[in-house]
Amino acid sequence: MTALLELDGVEKNYPHFALRDIRLRLDAGQILGFVGPNGAGKSTTIRIAMGLVAHDGGSVRLAGYPMPAEQARAKQDVAFVSEDVGLHSYATVGWHIEWVSSLFPSWDERYAATLLRRFNLHPAKRIKGLSHGERVKLLLLLGLARRPRLLVLDEPTSGLDPVARHEVLAELMAVLEDERRGILFSSHNTQDVEQMSDRIAFIDRGRVIDLSDKEVFLDRWRRLHVELPDGAALPQLPAVIDIDRGGRIATVTANEYSDDIPAAYQSAGIVVREVQRMTLEEIFVATVMASRKEQDG
Repeated sequence: MTALLELDGVEKNYPHFALRDIRLRLDAGQILGFVGPNGAGKSTTIRIAMGLVAHDGGSVRLAGYPMPAEQARAKQDVAFVSEDVGLHSYATVGWHIEWVSSLFPSWDERYAATLLRRFNLHPAKRIKGLSHGERVKLLLLLGLARRPRLLVLDEPTSGLDPVARHEVLAELMAVLEDERRGILFSSHNTQDVEQMSDRIAFIDRGRVIDLSDKEVFLDRWRRLHVELPDGAALPQLPAVIDIDRGGRIATVTANEYSDDIPAAYQSAGIVVREVQRMTLEEIFVATVMASRKEQDG
């Protein structure tokens, strides 16, 4: 199967920041959540994928075409939605729809009209009079109505109110009813990513620090609350990446949980009070902190 997006060993150097060995693959029928703190390299990676920034090493294929050499052909099948994509302040919503529809033979006029009503956008309204949420919904309409095989979204829900956020996410989920299509969803909002994505990549300090199916992430991480006898020490276990201890009580974070962990503690006379599943946000923070601790020595 040809990947909709494939980055293999991508590198990019700036004076005070670098992307290192970025490897990502997105196939049809998938939503890949791309999660990282601000400044982690999400937007730079996406701009390289879209041919907007030249990479210094590695290779990029978009919709099956090498980038940036074949970006004109690739982008016929790809829509990019970001706050940085320009809208003309004094032009109207309707003008933008007519302009974009004239550029792409795949434009679906009926679907565009449906989205116009669903998003409560008015063709005669000028861009300068739109709210932030309305601008995001217009950008999404302009991308979705092209019926692209790949939809690339850079922080699409940032700053949206809860109602607008729900409308945007619901429409994105509908895209995957067509299994020939895929979405790259970049965000620092782990709640949105957990709701939408079936595969997730964590990026920090210019490196992909973990990549897996969402259910694998959620299944293999646990937080244990334990009580130790006076003077007892916790056994060192390879799956444990963090221990927060206060007196006889400790909170243990494991990134490869199995029943062997509580069994090992119990054999050492330690009482396991609770084993908790973790949210994607908790897993993300723990992964980033463990990675930084390892890098910083």
